[in-house]
Amino acid sequence: MIYWHIFWSNFIANLLGYGGGPSTIPLIQNEVVNHYHWMTVSEFGDMLAIANALPGPIATKMAGFIGYQMGGVFGVIVALIATILPSAIAVILLFKFLHLFKDSPKIKLMTKSIQPIIAVLLAVMAYQFLLTAFEKSGILHLTLLVVISFFALGKWKVHPSLLIICTLIYGGVFLS
Repeated sequence: MIYWHIFWSNFIANLLGYGGGPSTIPLIQNEVVNHYHWMTVSEFGDMLAIANALPGPIATKMAGFIGYQMGGVFGVIVALIATILPSAIAVILLFKFLHLFKDSPKIKLMTKSIQPIIAVLLAVMAYQFLLTAFEKSGILHLTLLVVISFFALGKWKVHPSLLIICTLIYGGVFLS
C-alpha cells in the first residue's frame, strides 16, 4: 500500500502543480507533511534545501528522496514515474491543441492569473519554515542567517546554491 501512497502523492502534486517547481513544492509539502505525515515541516525544509543545492529539476529530486525514504529503491522508481507521468500525459494528449491556442488571450490571462496563487503558496510555506527555524534555532541565529542571506543574495550576488551550502554548514556547526 505504501507504493500506492508514494505514487499518488507525487502524481497529484505534479498533476496540479501548473508552472513547474515553485508551484509544485507547496503541493508536495502538503502531501508529505500534512496528509501522509512522512516528514515534519523542519525535515521537509532540510530536504528542500538539499534539493535546491543539487542540479536538476526540484520535483524529481524531492520525489526520489521521498520515494527512497518511504519505499527504498522501488519507492524511488514509483515516485519518479508518478512525477514524470502527468507532464508526459499532458504533452501527448494536448500537443495537437498547443499550436491552435498558443496566441489566445484567454490562455495568456490564465497563465498570468496563476502567478499570484503560486506566490501565496510559496509565502505560506516560507512562513511555516520561518516559524520552525525560530523554534529550533532561536532569534539570534535566525536573524543572523536572514541578514547575511539578504546581503549575500541582493548585494554581493552570491549564487543561491553556495549560500544554501554555507547555511547548512553553519547549522551543522552551530546548531547541532
